[in-house]
Amino acid sequence: MRPILVTGGAGFIGVNFVRQWLEQEDSPVVVVDKLTYAGNYASLESLFQNPSTQSRITFVQTDIADRETIGTLLKQHNIRQIVHFAAESHVDRSIDGPGAFVQTNVVGTFHLLEEARSYWKQLLPEEREAFRFLHVSTDEVFGSLGEVGKFSETTPYDPRSPYSASKAASDFFVRAYFHTYGLPVLLTNCSNNYGPYQFPEKLIPLMILNCLEGRPLPVYGTGKNVRDWLYVEDHCSAIRTVLKRGNIGESYNIGGNCERTNLEIVQTIAALVEKLAKKVPVQPCHQLITFVQDRPGHDLRYAMDISKIQRELGWSPAVTFEEGIEKTVQWYLTHTDWTEPIFHKTYQRQRLGTGNQ
Repeated sequence: MRPILVTGGAGFIGVNFVRQWLEQEDSPVVVVDKLTYAGNYASLESLFQNPSTQSRITFVQTDIADRETIGTLLKQHNIRQIVHFAAESHVDRSIDGPGAFVQTNVVGTFHLLEEARSYWKQLLPEEREAFRFLHVSTDEVFGSLGEVGKFSETTPYDPRSPYSASKAASDFFVRAYFHTYGLPVLLTNCSNNYGPYQFPEKLIPLMILNCLEGRPLPVYGTGKNVRDWLYVEDHCSAIRTVLKRGNIGESYNIGGNCERTNLEIVQTIAALVEKLAKKVPVQPCHQLITFVQDRPGHDLRYAMDISKIQRELGWSPAVTFEEGIEKTVQWYLTHTDWTEPIFHKTYQRQRLGTGNQ
């Protein structure tokens, strides 16, 4: 079986996708990751130790902008399809240092597209027919919603942060390569993900770990900003569905049909940690909630209209928020072997901030 190439495969969503792919699909996976602060090889290690998966996964540490390495990998492994997760994704970091977001999300995607186009052109006709470049993007490219309405695939782009602007630019490049060169691309725009292996600077894992240590639970503004929450395994199943049955050149919104305010999320986590943890230093945990100054350009609300992927491809989220959030809290409670090394690296805990709300 010809393998797929997964960029950013040591990051949060990429790791979950690779794990699900090896469990549900037959073809091998070549994982590419630069292993910056949020890429964690430890998240993949068990796959190399498992007899049922170790022969079907290859890992290469490299930058997606390294054209020579990417080009060699595509040809050497006779790659069938590319799933592109690799991105800088933390809004607060993009405000502090937008350059890295432009370099990875825009320039990196451009170089990856160029190598994919060159590789695709030299494939045999039947291989060209089966090739796909699936680009994973975000709902944040659409900007901010009011109290009603949802983002659809035809909603005009209106990015409000350097992060969302860089992702919007990468989306436009992917579309341009379809219209200009005929490269068989697919795009997905997803809502906020949560689940295992998420780097603990993001809202949900950060609040879980802060509860366990009796640290403040910082909430921006009044906590009324609304997000649509999607369990990561549902997101991965949606991507697999789009890869198999999606129409070339089309984009698909992926969401969880689960709108919650940031304050509701933090309150839910506080209650679950108190319920599931053997010991917490401060009870009740919701006493730790602290409201802090809002960040610049903070979008009020995101919500995804997922009727297109439901109607055309038959996909819907399978995990309720109540099920997913309890599974997530339980995972972090039982995987301190994964979280602790992160805090002992040069990465400083105080920079975890407010969890990218």
